[in-house]
Formats: sequence, C-alpha cells, structure tokens
Amino acid sequence: MASFYGNRTSALLDAASKWQRLTMLLYLLAGTTVSTGFMVIAWLAIAAALLVLFSGLFGPGLRYKISAAKPADNRSDEFLHTLEALTDSKVHRGTSFTVHTNGNDFYEEELRAMAAAQHSINLEAYIFQKSEIAQRYVDTMTERARAGVQVNIVLDAIGSAATHEKFFTDLRQAGGKIAWYNDSTWYKLPQFNHRTHREVLVVDGRVGFIGGAGVADHWYKARPNKPRWRDTMVRVDGEAVPNLQATFAENWLESCGEVLTGEDYFPQPHAEQGSGEAMVINSTPTAGGSTRARLLFQMLLASAQHTIHITTPYFLPDRSMMDELVRAVKERGVEVVLLVPGKKSDHMLTRSSSRRAYGRLLEAAARIYEYQPAMIHAKILLIDGLWGVVGSTNFDNRSFGLNDEVNLAVRAEDFVERLEHDFERDLANSELITLEKWKHRPVLERAPELLGWVLDRQQ
Repeated sequence: MASFYGNRTSALLDAASKWQRLTMLLYLLAGTTVSTGFMVIAWLAIAAALLVLFSGLFGPGLRYKISAAKPADNRSDEFLHTLEALTDSKVHRGTSFTVHTNGNDFYEEELRAMAAAQHSINLEAYIFQKSEIAQRYVDTMTERARAGVQVNIVLDAIGSAATHEKFFTDLRQAGGKIAWYNDSTWYKLPQFNHRTHREVLVVDGRVGFIGGAGVADHWYKARPNKPRWRDTMVRVDGEAVPNLQATFAENWLESCGEVLTGEDYFPQPHAEQGSGEAMVINSTPTAGGSTRARLLFQMLLASAQHTIHITTPYFLPDRSMMDELVRAVKERGVEVVLLVPGKKSDHMLTRSSSRRAYGRLLEAAARIYEYQPAMIHAKILLIDGLWGVVGSTNFDNRSFGLNDEVNLAVRAEDFVERLEHDFERDLANSELITLEKWKHRPVLERAPELLGWVLDRQQ
C-alpha cells in the first residue's frame, strides 16, 4: 500500500477535487477576460480550495471513544451481541478455519481449491501482479472456465494497474469476467482515492480464503536480496462463507453492475464443526469517515484484559487508537506487544513515520519488535488468547477511513493459539526496540518523522 504521506495526500486530493475543477475553470475564465467580477470569483474559489486542503491536513479526525467506562467482558454473550450490532455483521458458529502461513502454503491451497471448482470462482484483490504465480492462477481459472465454471475477478484499478488486460485474454475467451474497481472513468474521479484493499477468494460459495496477501511473486518466492514476504491467509469452511461471497458480490456489483444470485454462488451452507464464533466484517467508509473495521478494532482493544498482540505492516495509529493502547497498559496492566517491519520494509518513509509513534507505547511499557528476515505483511490482531482478527486492514488512516476492507473476527481459543504460534516464531526473528534504543536513534532516521508530526491529526 501507499505510504502514510501518500495516503494523506491522496485523501486530500479526493476531498478537494470538486473545488479544484471549479477553481481551474474560473481561473481560466478570469485569465481571458477583463471582468473584475470573474477575478474575484476565481480567487474566492482558490481560497476555498486551500481551506479544504488546510482542514484536511490539520483538522481533527473522527474520535472513537467507548461510551461505557468498562466494556462488557469479551467472553460474554453481551459483548458478542454488541459487536455483531455495531459492525452490522452476523455471528456464525458452524464454521471451521485453517491458518496458512506464507505464500508457498496458501497459494498452493488456493490453487487446489480453484482446480476443484464445479460452479464458481470469485476473486477480489488489491494487488494482482503479472508474475509466475499470477499466471498459474489465470491458467487454473481459464481451465475451469472452459469447463463451464463461472469465473469472476475484481481487481483494484490502482493496486493492479501494472497488469494489462492482455494478461487475461485466454481467460476472457474461455468465458471468465474481469472487472476493474474504481477505474479512471471521468465521472469516478471525485472518488478516485477510494480503493478496494480486500483480498478474498470464494470457490463454489462453500470455500473461502481471507487475509493480507494479493497475488504476486514477492509473496511466492525469494529473489536475490529480496526474501519472500511474510504473510498469512485463512481458509474458511462452513456458515461464514456466504458472507465472504456477499463481500465479493458488493464490489462486483459496483464494478460491473451485475447482481450475483443463485445456487452457483449462494448454495445452502454446510455446517462445520466449529469451536467458536466467527464474523465476517466488510468495511467501507461512510460520509463521516467511520468504518466497521475501525469499530471492530477499537472495541476489541478496549475489551482486552490480559494481552494485545498486533502484527501489522503499517503502524500509523490515530490519537484515539494510541490512547486506547496506552490506556490498556497503564490502567489495566494489559501486555501490549507490537510486531512491525524492520529495515526490509517496502515503504521506508512509512516506517520512519511509524517509528515516531513508538515513544508513547514504550514509555507505557509496551513491547515493540521489528521483523528482520523479510517484509512482514500479515495483518493480525490477537486479544486475550480468545479473539483473533485476520484480514486486509492495516493500522493506518487509509485502511480505517478510505479503503474497502474485510476482516474475519473469530472468538475461539484454538484458532488464536494457532496464530499465537506464528506470532511467537516471528518475535524470535525480530529485534526488540527498547525505549533507550529508540531515544538514541540516529538523526537521519528522525528527520523524515518531522513530516509525520506536521501532518498528524489530533483525534
């Protein structure tokens, strides 16, 4: 994903786009006429556009404050019911989950599932990059399309911009359909900054995959001086799969105007032997900037009584979220451990800005680790050894306020135990950042942080 500064800048351009078009028109008119009236109107429009940009840079963002002094116990039915209502999702109990760690595992599992498809294959991705693994995906889907399987793909027009239409020629000829989410059509320009960041695959309406990885070789195999990215995907079977399918169907409709219905997409789900409760939370920004993903994360952080373990590639929390993390440590004695990229981050400016935020957490006695072997791209939240969230959401403004995202939230100790196993192994391959080390970081590392300070919002 783009860096924090790219996120903030593109958001501002989106907010100001309507003013900019008006300003350009009026300015041109003012330049070709002696009318003082036109000049006044033009300069007023320019001033209005600057005001929009200034408010976007320095205006306060949306605050997230839990109304109750003490949220309900996250083991209780009351908490589950509240979370279900706030995120506009459905609790499923007949669902099973399989965690797949790294591309050599999850790509093969997804390919096997697609190769066995009898009715439909639906894929939504932010990144689908022309590559060896992408070619395997296209070949598998092409073969299934020729066999009569409905194949539908939604790709973000920016995240997958480097993949040309010609890459899908054989698949299209076999009957597969490809739609581009929020492309550069002129009438979509005001919403151009609104992207789909979802990574979802659903096969036959019965098997789903969700997590942080798109389809590209940097997840698939190592190259000289470029180790394979660390990421996680989860296979979902059972009653929660129709909600993953509905998540895909939402952006399929928005991209090409087709409503997916029928048994090929929504068969009666088979109940699986699940050990806990699961919710699929799809998220898209509201006019006011709130998202269901942000509600999910804020509620879970506020509910933690023992542990908060976070793995994220981009840690750029707003003030409300930072306050929640510090409050968890100081007021409830919660163990807060954060795992983020080290020097192999794919966005060094984002990493620099992220490191500026370490201070408050380290002073509160939270622990922060930077992963050393490769870029870590997994997006995982673990609460109290009971709740686990896996999906596409980063701890940054773009994921929480601009993108379409999707997360799987599961309350099940065995599921969290499996994710905790990966977390502990990742920590063993990471460097602990102490408060003393953070305070004495080199000046050249601190310099880019100044821009983050200037742009920081006060929620």
